[in-house]
Amino acid sequence: MLADRRIPVVLINAAIDHLGFPGISCDDSVAVEQAWRHLVSLGHERIGLVLGPSDHAPSQRKLAAARAIAAESGTTVPDEWVARAMFSLEGGQAAALRLLGRGVTGIICAGDPLALGAVPGAHRRGLSVPADVSVVGYDESAFMNCTEPPLTTVRQPIEAMGRAAVELLCVQIGGRTVPSDEMLFEPEPVVRGSTVRPPRTSC
Repeated sequence: MLADRRIPVVLINAAIDHLGFPGISCDDSVAVEQAWRHLVSLGHERIGLVLGPSDHAPSQRKLAAARAIAAESGTTVPDEWVARAMFSLEGGQAAALRLLGRGVTGIICAGDPLALGAVPGAHRRGLSVPADVSVVGYDESAFMNCTEPPLTTVRQPIEAMGRAAVELLCVQIGGRTVPSDEMLFEPEPVVRGSTVRPPRTSC
């Protein structure tokens, strides 16, 4: 309907190719690569993913990126190390419970709420974060440095993305056309207390 009415639109973290709308997105593939390489650098080999629903495009990109990175090192991301959940604390907890039952020592989450839910999920299995399992979030939501433990996450450059989106809208409102390409912004890892080396027994 927006396209038919020629209303100025910018999609943020939700590119839809066939509509021709300009898009602003954080590079999900780079975000997963940063989180993955951080956990690998600590010595984790059994890394699970907590993603959004299967039709959630950013989660699809994250899964593809994780599998590509794993393939580069001669490993895989088995289906049983991938859990789907709604973006909530409860969803993160339930997903983490499933993954921890399958022996993962590191969990990469598609959003900070999922990661915050993964921490009590670990506690329910009698495990500690980060001593027994490391957790990485995504977004750098407010107060992630105030959680217990402080959450390692991947920061989206929200301010820069917001400025770019407003600029694209203003250009359209002024009657000019803008490219329909998706503009990708690079995220930044923020390492805090929820990630450490895995326990010796898992190596």
